[in-house]
Amino acid sequence: MMDLLKSKSTPIQLPYASLVVVILLIGLGMFSCKPAPPDWVKNTNSGPALGTSYNISYLAHEELDYQKEIDSVFKVVNQSLSTYIPTSDITKVNRGDNTLQVDHMFKEVFTLSKQVYQHTKGYFDPTVGALVNAWGFGPEPQIIMDSTQVDSVLQYVGFNKVALSNTNTVLKENPNIYFDFNAIAKGYAIDRLALMLENKGITAYLVEVGGEVVAKGKNEIKNSSWSIGVDDPQLTSGRAIKLILDLDNKAMASSGNYRKFRIDSITGNKYVHTIDPKTGYTKNANVLAATVIAANCATADAYATAFMAMDLADSKALLAHAANLDAYIIYLDADGETKEFMTPGFKSLVH
Repeated sequence: MMDLLKSKSTPIQLPYASLVVVILLIGLGMFSCKPAPPDWVKNTNSGPALGTSYNISYLAHEELDYQKEIDSVFKVVNQSLSTYIPTSDITKVNRGDNTLQVDHMFKEVFTLSKQVYQHTKGYFDPTVGALVNAWGFGPEPQIIMDSTQVDSVLQYVGFNKVALSNTNTVLKENPNIYFDFNAIAKGYAIDRLALMLENKGITAYLVEVGGEVVAKGKNEIKNSSWSIGVDDPQLTSGRAIKLILDLDNKAMASSGNYRKFRIDSITGNKYVHTIDPKTGYTKNANVLAATVIAANCATADAYATAFMAMDLADSKALLAHAANLDAYIIYLDADGETKEFMTPGFKSLVH
């Protein structure tokens, strides 16, 4: 067949039916030379981690299982940054070890924390750990807080009072300064999981830990962006979706006062988990929730926390000059009515 088709010296006369068959065979041959569109396989891993749960989806052309690698990422991040592990780097630093050379993860989180601390004028401050413990939200014993105690603990707060040496040891102005990276560590862990997947050659994935996410590429199976839900902050129990975003090559993190709080058994007073690092007190602000979109989840995580402590006007002013950040903030106005603020970039992602 191929010799006949290639020959130019001898014309061949074929019946009409034979000609049709030849054309069909040529067509089939042309299509067979093209690789068939690859089938995508959705691989998933889920489970408990970091005091919450995780769900990871990643697309490939074959079945894969990166459970061991995922467990390893959580393990090394915890070993570096968890205040709940007695042998972690951060616990050793908090207990006064000034000779420990912290690892690259601690250094990266420390460096980013300093940038956000400066950009938010001190509202994001991981040295707030002493206050977190004192108010009963951390791993160390709670104390009875009054104005005198607050003033006493505040002397241990301030990211301008700490630094990293050239040999990656932590320098503190006061040995009682206590780091708490929980407001950024979960986002950082998600970024590390994303990096692990990329190192494996995965180009389309969705990593979610406790409602914070990184989305990369497209959901090739549905031929669309990854769809992400944002919780309704006014529900005190259960979950309901407030809105849905199409997220592509971005990270999203949320923070809110609507579920994380403690009721004093004696006074009945409500204490939210957001602590104002400037005043030393827990903050019952008019902001109910903040959701931030950024290039990476550690950054989104940090700013979502900061916006809970900042006044709404200050958050809006910061966002107006932050090209790399978008946000959605739910708040109560002066009449107690629920209102929403959304940057144009965030609004463009709403499904």
